[in-house]
Amino acid sequence: MLENWAVVPTCLPLVLRRCHTCASERFRANGKFRVNANHKLTDAWLLVLCTACGDTAKLTVLERVNVRSVRPELLDRMHDNDPALAAELLQDPVVRRRNRIALDWDNAWRLDTGGSDHLDREVSDVIDVSVRFAARIPVRPVRLIAEGCGLSRAEAERLITEGKLVSAVRLSGKLSGDFTFTLKR
Repeated sequence: MLENWAVVPTCLPLVLRRCHTCASERFRANGKFRVNANHKLTDAWLLVLCTACGDTAKLTVLERVNVRSVRPELLDRMHDNDPALAAELLQDPVVRRRNRIALDWDNAWRLDTGGSDHLDREVSDVIDVSVRFAARIPVRPVRLIAEGCGLSRAEAERLITEGKLVSAVRLSGKLSGDFTFTLKR
């Protein structure tokens, strides 16, 4: 039987960027936007606040774009300060590259195992698990598997070495996309 787990964001990740005021490197996005139209051109920014001094920085979303080329629903969402749009834009590689930022997902996600009873099964059981990511959150698969199965990370790594924990993807390092694994106990 295939179990389905999900890696779900619990809040917006921290933005890693140097603060010009206090030299801190962490900003919190609160979902607020600033849109400025000048005749036929518009600019839009996602506002982020320094976690140390509270200074505001602007992450460029649109820059000198013709107003008619912007979808009206996108402008409406920015004017409404839509937090879901902020989450989408923070995960957009173009926005991250343009603004030279990285994201810190520590303590901003949780693992939902769907309340499965894999811990109560016989020792000889085989568990097939499909892990789905609700957002592109970079996580170590070994950490997910250990947390979901109630193992220590060292024990999960030992199971990989022994061939009792297998997957088509590399389980060391970080992943941010869906994968499956099999655990033979």
